[in-house]
Amino acid sequence: MEIYLVGGAVRDALMSPQSATSEPSHVDRDWVVVGATPEAMVQQGFLPVGRDFPVFLHPETREEYALARTERKTAPGYHGFAFHAEPGVTLEADLARRDLTINAMAVAQAEADDPTRARLIDPHDGQRDLRDRVLRHVTHAFAEDPVRILRLARFAARFPDFSVAPETLALMRHMVDAGEVDHLVPERVWQELARGLMEQRPSRMFEVLRECGALVRLLPEVDRLWGVPQRADYHPEVDTGVHLMMVLDMSARLGAGLPVRFACLCHDLGKGTTPADILPRHLGHEERSAQLLRGVCERWRVPRESRELADVVAREHGHIHRSSEFNAAALVRLLERCDALRRPERFVDVLLACECDARGRLGHGDNPYPQSARLRGVLAAAQSVDTAGIARAAQQHGTHPDHNAQASAMATGDRIANAIHQARCRAVALALNLEHPDP
Repeated sequence: MEIYLVGGAVRDALMSPQSATSEPSHVDRDWVVVGATPEAMVQQGFLPVGRDFPVFLHPETREEYALARTERKTAPGYHGFAFHAEPGVTLEADLARRDLTINAMAVAQAEADDPTRARLIDPHDGQRDLRDRVLRHVTHAFAEDPVRILRLARFAARFPDFSVAPETLALMRHMVDAGEVDHLVPERVWQELARGLMEQRPSRMFEVLRECGALVRLLPEVDRLWGVPQRADYHPEVDTGVHLMMVLDMSARLGAGLPVRFACLCHDLGKGTTPADILPRHLGHEERSAQLLRGVCERWRVPRESRELADVVAREHGHIHRSSEFNAAALVRLLERCDALRRPERFVDVLLACECDARGRLGHGDNPYPQSARLRGVLAAAQSVDTAGIARAAQQHGTHPDHNAQASAMATGDRIANAIHQARCRAVALALNLEHPDP
């Protein structure tokens, strides 16, 4: 039995020598076992966890150990593979099935504590591509798994100064033309999109997907934004697709979580369907964005948290940008539409997405976004209202003798809701020194 450290841990150690000697608990490490059987692994205390092929957890470190394997394409799509794992499969054969050369390097377990000083097993010149900053496929077998298009695009977002090898880009285009991405499992697409959104420069993922033709198949709502003009006085970058990429990268710069980054991706989808005769204006694009967002979320089964935040941002980002012009009543209505009083933490995320939108414009990257602090103050003022006290006071009016119980309850409920709304308007007006006419 021979054990090797493979993949990302080797790659990252060679890219950053500081990570080479990090504690194992701080580094994701994958191991390949050559010359073993599943029975032998279990006898040594390893826990089998692989459903499709033999993968085991180490009894102490809980790191993954996989038997060396090969794979063969049997049907279209992500699941169309047959795996072959037996003691005779070599390390070189296992490395040959991997996606990128920079992920197809290994070192022996005895030297794994510092891969930079180890004898590198590198049959596909991954170290050369690391040095040259190139993302290159290992073999033509790359074309057998359409998920690898998404994975490569994700690595482009993680390593934004890497280029895609011309022959790899050509192969990706061939895969797209052959319809391979049309067979992708929705959950797998979302998983890779989510990972790419959380990388250092998420825009690179979508640029690579667009360059190989996959973006129009996966997210046509996003792909059509390139070439759509916007008013230069609001958007010096003019092109909506360029703006979208700037917003995404701003979300990474500000350390936003996944729901915020997804909201940034989808906030302007409606601009792609703006009637040509009103360009470069985009009247009503917020509602169109929300409608298109629903299709994206259904297609790729986007989780509820990301879906709901993106919907609020798509509908309300224009109002939030202009909120400094609002009176107290309009500000309270904005809070109510955003459900900010029930979900204040989500409202903070809404404001962050809007800040990314405002600063993701040419020459605006370092601009302040005062709307955020102001609307947080508006929310705090509205939250200060004693809603329970207002409800008790309204109920003390009792039931009108001419009303039945149901009608009386409805009238009381409406009276309470209106009283609370007006109290919040007064509180906001007082906090911001705004006028608020009595109802």
